Amino acid sequence: MQERLKELQTEALEKINAASDLKELNEIRVSYLGKKGPITEVLKGMGKLSAEERPVMGALANEVRDAISAGIEEKQIRLEEAAVSAKLAGEQIDVTLPGRPVKTGNHHPLTRIVEEIEDLFIGMGYSVAEGPEVESDYYNFEALNLPKDHPARDMQDSFYITDEILLRTQTSPVQARTMEKHKGKGPVKIICPGKVFRRDNDDATHSHQFMQIEGLVVDENIRMSDLKGTLEVFAKKLFGEDREIRLRPSFFPFTEPSVEVDVSCFKCGGKGCNICKKTGWIEILGAGMVHPNVLEMSGFDSKKYSGFAFGMGVERIAMLKYGIDDIRHFYTNDVRFLKQFSIKE
Repeated sequence: MQERLKELQTEALEKINAASDLKELNEIRVSYLGKKGPITEVLKGMGKLSAEERPVMGALANEVRDAISAGIEEKQIRLEEAAVSAKLAGEQIDVTLPGRPVKTGNHHPLTRIVEEIEDLFIGMGYSVAEGPEVESDYYNFEALNLPKDHPARDMQDSFYITDEILLRTQTSPVQARTMEKHKGKGPVKIICPGKVFRRDNDDATHSHQFMQIEGLVVDENIRMSDLKGTLEVFAKKLFGEDREIRLRPSFFPFTEPSVEVDVSCFKCGGKGCNICKKTGWIEILGAGMVHPNVLEMSGFDSKKYSGFAFGMGVERIAMLKYGIDDIRHFYTNDVRFLKQFSIKE
């Protein structure tokens, strides 16, 4: 029995030294030190020994177990260190290699236009107002002089969520909400940039989602001349100091009188070209004096206060300024398109 235990010790240590990975080492541990291992089998025969031999054999068995356990532990440490070294070697970085170039991002053209217009009007004393994109029918239509049976609603195919909740078709509800917060006391001087939604079929000039910037001024003695002067400053700053504007009569339910605003063509200077369709003028926005009904519904005395409002499509302004021929380019995230708009411009 004593010789068998020493043979098992020698045999186990040889296998431990030959183990190539942690899995194999664990199998050796289970094989020799487990309950069904050869050492346990040898010790089952201790009942045949004399009383004097049993303690000696028990002590020897413990020495064999300890020697095998120590060998396994030492081998495990060496295998783990080797595994770490191999991993580090595989993950080694050659610091002499050239770095990967990082592409510099650009402002999206719509973001550039919005920020440019915001800076312009903030410099003129306006503040920027925002409102919810999921809007109530009241603020989107009724507070803007469009009751439920008004025919002008047909011009704005809307995304209704319920009978009274919809995705806003314009940023004008922000104007109504802002006037309401002022509780009939002026002045009000804001611009409202944001997304709007209409049930249009997407093509080169239409999108079911687009951006608007609307402006509103309400105070005592506000006149159409104030509106024209404001829009002249806007057109010259955005399109060039030599630009001129003209106002054409139009109709909007929330303004009276209402006008369409054209700017002289910045490509041909008014002589006529493909951009202005040979007219020398390009339509850029709609505007007008705030309708008395809108003032009254928002809590303002229309006999004391007056105001003007204007609204423009950001995509249209960007298309005109940058010569973009398809509105869908703004929403396809094509890097080839976006990288044309340099930050340094």
